[in-house]
Amino acid sequence: MKKKLLSVLLSAAMVLTLAGCGSSTETAATGTDAAEETTEASDAEAGTAEGGKVLKVAMECGYAPYNWTQPDDANGAVPINDSSDYAYGYDVIIAKKIADTLGYDLQIVKLDWDALIPAVQSGTVDCVIAGQSTTAERLEMVDFSKPYYYATVVGLVKQDGAYANAAGLSDLKGATCTSQLGTIWYDNCLEQIEDANIQPAQESAPAMLVALESGRTDLVVTDMPTAMAACAAYPDLKLLDFSGTDDDFEVSDEEVNIGISVQKGNTELLDGINSVLETMTVDDFNSLMQEAISVQPLAE
Repeated sequence: MKKKLLSVLLSAAMVLTLAGCGSSTETAATGTDAAEETTEASDAEAGTAEGGKVLKVAMECGYAPYNWTQPDDANGAVPINDSSDYAYGYDVIIAKKIADTLGYDLQIVKLDWDALIPAVQSGTVDCVIAGQSTTAERLEMVDFSKPYYYATVVGLVKQDGAYANAAGLSDLKGATCTSQLGTIWYDNCLEQIEDANIQPAQESAPAMLVALESGRTDLVVTDMPTAMAACAAYPDLKLLDFSGTDDDFEVSDEEVNIGISVQKGNTELLDGINSVLETMTVDDFNSLMQEAISVQPLAE
């Protein structure tokens, strides 16, 4: 009886052992399914996917030539997460280069301008590539990469407007003006115009251009690429560039150095991004920006 009982116990132990090793076909399948579920859950938490690590990059997808939305993948556009549309522009070109070099799958996340930094802070996205100036205020909230573009602050007016012949900042005296919300253009530059009639900030770059085009404002202040793209979209606009004169907007280097923001302390990603940017020159940046401007949509 003891021998028989011992035999039963040994048999049960072997079954359990074999089940643990996945030797049974049915058990192996179940074990595999569970392992796959566990792996998928871990991958989701770690920001990975079947194709490898995912780099979640946030941008407005409405700020040409830095970024915009289009209906197809023309010119190498990337699908926008949770959307049937695609994103392209200078920021997408840079994001693709970083992702390809570092071995990431790229995911573009479309967010409003004022939601970009909070998304990085919360870890909802890995970084923001959206034409952000590396300001001291932003550096208190996120870390920034080396510049991936160097912007010049300029003005935009109507060709037949009162300020079309302005040769310097002093010639803009009394102008009705606006710019985009949360930018150095609005916060720092408009106040430098003597007796300026500063209107409320516009929610987006397209909105500020519509305000100018419609005649609601005389002047918008922006950066060179945005102005160049605007002039391509609206032929009746004129770009005012006072750089190199003594009567220009006063801005610091940090305000015109455009960087990529990441979560505070994410040195691994920041170092990786910088390692890619360090291989590029100012000429490279300008060439890629011209490429983006040449294929930008003519209407937002």
